[in-house]
Amino acid sequence: MFHIILYNPEIPPNTGNILRLCANTGAKLHLIKPLGFNLNDKHLKRAGMDYGEINQINLYNNIDECIKNNKVSEVYALTKFANENAYKKSFVPNDAFIFGNETSGLPKNVLEKVINKNKIRIPMFKSSRSLNLSNSVSIILYEAWRQNNFLKAKTSFLDK
Repeated sequence: MFHIILYNPEIPPNTGNILRLCANTGAKLHLIKPLGFNLNDKHLKRAGMDYGEINQINLYNNIDECIKNNKVSEVYALTKFANENAYKKSFVPNDAFIFGNETSGLPKNVLEKVINKNKIRIPMFKSSRSLNLSNSVSIILYEAWRQNNFLKAKTSFLDK
């Protein structure tokens, strides 16, 4: 399905919520070290609940290793500094979405690995600073999934 890549995540409940989101949408979760927490953190486990065992998290030393070891179609970087509106993009299965950490976002060296047209942002008021990481992942993942007619969803209302 889709790949969610968290670059140096810092807050366990955010990562736990994203783990749960990935489990419910068929997305694969990839974490790039260093992490701001231990994978055995009780807050991570509580937020993830029984939806995803810790072994469903793919862990990498760097972004290059992550991309190299996964079959991805396109790589998108989410950043508030992008000029491209995420809602004007067409996403396909196996696209990868890279999200930065909660305090500093994506570093320049990671952004430089992504072509400019794939640096995207979620629309928000100009006066806004940022969105919560797990909310941002939810917005993008559900938009990508919606564009693909909720592929493999187990709900009958989609056919109406």
